[in-house]
Amino acid sequence: MLRSLTFALSIFCSMAFASDIPENTLDIGKVSAQGKTVTLLGKGVSVGDNAPNFKVVDGNFTPVTLDNYKGRAILISVVPSLDTGICSLQTKHFNEKVATQFPAVVMLTISADLPFAQKRFCKAENIDKITTLSDSVWRDFGQKYGLIIKDMGLLTRSVIILDENHSIIYKQLVSSLSTGPEYNSVIKKLKTL
Repeated sequence: MLRSLTFALSIFCSMAFASDIPENTLDIGKVSAQGKTVTLLGKGVSVGDNAPNFKVVDGNFTPVTLDNYKGRAILISVVPSLDTGICSLQTKHFNEKVATQFPAVVMLTISADLPFAQKRFCKAENIDKITTLSDSVWRDFGQKYGLIIKDMGLLTRSVIILDENHSIIYKQLVSSLSTGPEYNSVIKKLKTL
């Protein structure tokens, strides 16, 4: 019951914040849910862009920004909610299979889940090689990267890789919310770092 209440509260708060965010015109028509195209909100980013700095919170509601990882290559795995099957599998895959292959790369999972839910999930699933961060407070990451799903308040499934100078060298918007990312292309790109 607490799990459902936390998830519902997160979505309600998300929808209230998203009402004045402009549409992401860069990624129109690239993502669908249940066969229908979804509208993404925020600015949107492209490969070659300097990654916008962002502010999210960790499990203790401590602010974390991109600047916390200066000089480090970063993989950002973005999921709608850790409490769903595909998101859970995506997070576990990066924790168990990818993080061990690339220990020099910072591995982050960002979702709109509340930090309490993220902590519970990580403890229950033994997530210990990646850092989960929450965009539930300011929606800053979702706005700056154009990943907020309109009328849902969740972030769309995606993977973004930044080099050590924080240039975007890889971006994968997963075309359907009900499928996971293409892991082989992510690993291929990580090998170039």
